[in-house]
Amino acid sequence: MADRSRVAVLISGRGSNMAALIYASRAEDCPYEVVLVTGDKPDAHGLEIAKAEGIQVEPLDARALGAAYWDRLQQRLDETGIDLIALAGFMRIIPADFVARWAGRIVNIHPSLLPKYKGLHTQQQALDNGDTVSGATVHLVTPGLDSGEILGQVEVAILPSDTAETLEERVLIAEHQLYPDTVIRFLNRTRDFDWITGKVSELALKLPETSFQTSHGSPGWKVGSKSGSKFFAIMWNRHHGEENIGVLLKCSGQDEMAQLIEAEPEQYFRPAYYGPSDWIGIKLDRPRVDWDHVAGWLQRSWQAMAPPRLTKLMRAADEF
Repeated sequence: MADRSRVAVLISGRGSNMAALIYASRAEDCPYEVVLVTGDKPDAHGLEIAKAEGIQVEPLDARALGAAYWDRLQQRLDETGIDLIALAGFMRIIPADFVARWAGRIVNIHPSLLPKYKGLHTQQQALDNGDTVSGATVHLVTPGLDSGEILGQVEVAILPSDTAETLEERVLIAEHQLYPDTVIRFLNRTRDFDWITGKVSELALKLPETSFQTSHGSPGWKVGSKSGSKFFAIMWNRHHGEENIGVLLKCSGQDEMAQLIEAEPEQYFRPAYYGPSDWIGIKLDRPRVDWDHVAGWLQRSWQAMAPPRLTKLMRAADEF
């Protein structure tokens, strides 16, 4: 599969969920590849497995590095061009600034049906409370402990004879199925037209006096009064032979369009029929979309199409 998301897996021990992610990535239609395995313990058994499977390994020692550990980890992630971090038994509290830098791009698997039983000893808590089911949850990582958006869950029945240890064993089997499946679904939504349109709409409708309207059947956004509004953004869904999903926005002219497409063909394209009218396309169904960059383009296109009374107010606000 072309242009797959590059995943780093962080571990502290045996790495069984890491292995599940690696093996699932070998399916032809998998949207990700595991390109780096690292963690906080250089002797973690999972590193040996990853190395045997041909994955790049970075044996960092958090105790020896001390405060420099997180900077070193960030450096390796940057050098490897990572799109998503998957925590797999990584037993270290992550600093808030590191989480903020990777917001929306760190996932974790937790052995309970969140929001129940955050933290440790989850199966014993389930038994002590007389639960009939336990399970596992994949969630986005946020500064709050096990509190990020839930991406997927699976239930595991609790048997009358269960101990914490026997229940943990079955939950782990369920984790190995849940984690790759959830990561695949999470990454595939970034290639889904409806999801991408929702992201663009969220950004577009934050701008003053904007509204949603279709343009020849495609979702679009207008600026201005109802009688005199103009389109400043239009969605593009693999039309006229173009392979990508994108958004069309107004640029300054043909010279700028040609320069941008030549410099960054992985990001920009010239849309059929719209291109001669100075609409440039930004590809959005790819792993490394900078949504702040998209927001900046939306504002720029909005300013190009907005009536003078609105742009005057925005310029005044910027000067203030």
